Amino acid sequence: MKKVEGGVTAAEGFQAASTAAGIKYKDRTDMAMIYSTEPCAVAGTFTTNVVKAAPVKWDKDIVKNSAFAQAVVVNAGIANACTGTEGLGYCKDTAKKTSELMDIPEDAVLVASTGVIGKQLPIDRICAGVEQMSKKLSGDLTSGHNAALAIMTTDTHEKEAAVEVELSGKKITIGGMCKGSGMIHPNMCTMLSFITTDAAISKEMLQEALSSTVTDTYNMISVDGDTSTNDTCLVLANGLAGNEKIKEKNEDYETFCEALYYVNEALAKMMAGDGEGATALFEVKVVHAASKEDAVILSKSVVTSSLTKAAIFGHDANWGRILCALGYSGVEFDPEQVDLYFESAAGKLMIIKDGVAVDYSEEEATKILSENEVTAIADMKMGEACATAWGCDLTYDYIKINADYRS
Repeated sequence: MKKVEGGVTAAEGFQAASTAAGIKYKDRTDMAMIYSTEPCAVAGTFTTNVVKAAPVKWDKDIVKNSAFAQAVVVNAGIANACTGTEGLGYCKDTAKKTSELMDIPEDAVLVASTGVIGKQLPIDRICAGVEQMSKKLSGDLTSGHNAALAIMTTDTHEKEAAVEVELSGKKITIGGMCKGSGMIHPNMCTMLSFITTDAAISKEMLQEALSSTVTDTYNMISVDGDTSTNDTCLVLANGLAGNEKIKEKNEDYETFCEALYYVNEALAKMMAGDGEGATALFEVKVVHAASKEDAVILSKSVVTSSLTKAAIFGHDANWGRILCALGYSGVEFDPEQVDLYFESAAGKLMIIKDGVAVDYSEEEATKILSENEVTAIADMKMGEACATAWGCDLTYDYIKINADYRS
């Protein structure tokens, strides 16, 4: 597997465009389009929130029932959530406009929105934006990069990743972009993520590959404990790489899954590290747990602990908060067996052994916790299972950002 430059336009046959439609923001681009020159197999995962935005409902239907997909239209600023039949109608209007301009079926057009909940989309601006973007579509990396910039809300930077692998003697590429900074919590897909690939793979295998990789990537991150109404991850595969089509779980399928996992993990970590107001990516590894389920629960319990997140912001090795979060997770374990380490680019340090603090240097611990990527490792000594969760520190700026988000 080879990491390459780019995002959604890295794979052959995919184009992108962006525009400033003036939906909410007045000083930046706020719409993006992804288009494939060929029809694509499509797969998706979506929010588990009972309150689902109109685009989620629209896309779930297309993923389940459409023969193929060929375009994705995304807007930032207004979420089109809690907007009733009118909001769902705007999804259809967007798809209809795209269909007319790109000469593709309406049910081949996916839509996605992110932003403020409860406001109706200015559909005239949306349709005007679609028309503008239809004339600017390009397969160059810059267009893909600009699309990643256009879908941001409170994100501080764009998020892209791409890799190349070989399937049945052919080079295939998987690239993606995402946005996500707040209202991020596990057990869904997590905000908006769009993956493109020129691999030839059946719709059934594509869905299985996505669902399997989401479990240990997007479903293992949390910023603030809030699961969005709009969480969507879409994968489009147009087959232009010319590999032997993947129709079953064979060696090519496993290789494809590894590459897809890499892209999704990279994007998931970017979102966790760019949590609203965050100064550090906080990684929690639980090792030697009794079961995979236990490891997942334990790691998520620590990464979502507000007190632990605050300690990470303060570069404070307050290990009692981590042991406490493990303890209220609901998993049974012996606290007098647990070892805990902190690790970063500045080094690795054992903090507790068998549930009791060792004679460690607070100065060294602070140095380790002052890096922009920090890991806590909890060794449960209960079995062979492990899991990793990602989050971020909790800062003053998180409150500032969310206190006046609508304005």
